[in-house]
Amino acid sequence: MKKVLITGSSSGIGRATAELFLKNDIPVVGVARQHEKFSHKSELYMPITADLSKIERLPQLSNEILKNHPDIDIFVSNAGYGDFQPIENFSTKQIQNFLNVNLISHITLCRFMVSHMKYKKNGTIFIIGSESSLSGGKKGTLYSAAKFGLRGFCQALRDEVATSGIRVCLLNPGFVRTPFFESLNFEPKETENNAIEPEDIAKIIHDLLHTRIGTNIDEVNLSPTTKSLNFKPVKKDN
Repeated sequence: MKKVLITGSSSGIGRATAELFLKNDIPVVGVARQHEKFSHKSELYMPITADLSKIERLPQLSNEILKNHPDIDIFVSNAGYGDFQPIENFSTKQIQNFLNVNLISHITLCRFMVSHMKYKKNGTIFIIGSESSLSGGKKGTLYSAAKFGLRGFCQALRDEVATSGIRVCLLNPGFVRTPFFESLNFEPKETENNAIEPEDIAKIIHDLLHTRIGTNIDEVNLSPTTKSLNFKPVKKDN
């Protein structure tokens, strides 16, 4: 039986993807900071609490996951968050933390998953990128830097592991209606044409797994039909 590892599994795209795999009786190892957002009752869901910004802990985390779940053969690298401000508004620490989660954690976890999959001579890696990897935008310096980096990483990794039985696919969605926007001062308007639903992306991931092993879907770009936004006050933690 296949088993999938998903980062950011408690909400948004990660949650929708986990739910679809579980619905199809595929075991899910879910990594998230707060699992109370998604307390799935299925015995096939195995939650692991971790903060992916703590880069120094990722080797131990990866080794423990693979030791306890050696049958993992699908990796959905999804965790991330957004922060859109003029570049001078970010402190050095904020820049480091942002790139840790949105870029370096993906690369680090892939390093261990690739080693594992090479040993097994099979595996599929899905990395959730963004339309911001295709074109930079105002106040998106850090976000685009991370997503451009992920796109280059995927292209190089795909070529590197092509003869090892490993497929690598990058998905670049536009606005997705998820909690991603809760901490931001904008969000897509309520009409359905202004945002992709996370279930749409989950279905694409699930369908791509059923393509012939000898065929690799390099990159999938998705966007809502329209892109109208609402602007709102930012919610701040007390």
